[in-house]
Amino acid sequence: MNKNLTVLRDGILFDNPVLIQVVGMCATLATSTSIINGAGMGFSTMAVLVGSNVVISLLRKFIPDTVRIPCFIVVIASFVTIVQLILQAYLPAINDALGLFIPLIVVNCIILARAEGFASKNNWIASLFDGLGNGLGFTAVLVIMGAVRELLGSGTILGMTIMPEAFPKTLLLIMAPGAFFTLGIFMAIFKKLAKKPVSEDEE
Repeated sequence: MNKNLTVLRDGILFDNPVLIQVVGMCATLATSTSIINGAGMGFSTMAVLVGSNVVISLLRKFIPDTVRIPCFIVVIASFVTIVQLILQAYLPAINDALGLFIPLIVVNCIILARAEGFASKNNWIASLFDGLGNGLGFTAVLVIMGAVRELLGSGTILGMTIMPEAFPKTLLLIMAPGAFFTLGIFMAIFKKLAKKPVSEDEE
């Protein structure tokens, strides 16, 4: 498989930032209460990931090692500001629902981990695929968790009633303990099923 496609695949599946790397937990637990909130947070984070990865990769040879972290944060914060302004202009409802968690993308462990661990050591094309893969992996987890919590917690999907009124709803799932419970089950199932294939370099 093409190296860039492998990077993309691993970010989504075998090195998933939430289920395998276990980073970005605050945003995952707080914004996965519904599909819309999960998707909004996921795509916002992915946009910042892709943009910051590419820019940091292009600047990696010009950034002194002693100030690389502050420089990374400046780049990340710039993209977060752009994303927040776009949300405020075109998707104000999502911006209001996510609230403080949009600016907090700046300190999301996923973003800085990919900048330090990948973008600062690889070319911009590979870094783009890395940001895209990790962003898609993060978004997928938030959307699926949001769907489960929204459906079983309130009986709706995308605000539309799915479960009949007589169906018992578990309000705990849309509260903080429900986030931990749902994530724990997801992580257990994923680690049981996901087995990273051995690459030719590792054989």
